[in-house]
Amino acid sequence: MSDKIIVYSTVWCPDCKRAKRFFDEHGIAYENVNIEEDSDAMEFVKRINHGYHSVPTIVFPDGSILVEPRNRDLAEKFGMY
Repeated sequence: MSDKIIVYSTVWCPDCKRAKRFFDEHGIAYENVNIEEDSDAMEFVKRINHGYHSVPTIVFPDGSILVEPRNRDLAEKFGMY
């Protein structure tokens, strides 16, 4: 398990851009993985999401996962709500 937040995304995904902007605006470090350039990451996302390429899929150091979260979901995850 990683000690970083990992954002599985694509370059064309507006929800991915929004989630990464949320992290950037709040100074939250993360690693971005473009699933279109990493076949292992693509398979991981498909496995987590029951065969779907749902992005962003965000994996947290505690093992929890958020899929296509809204900003409010991210804020709740970090105790901002």
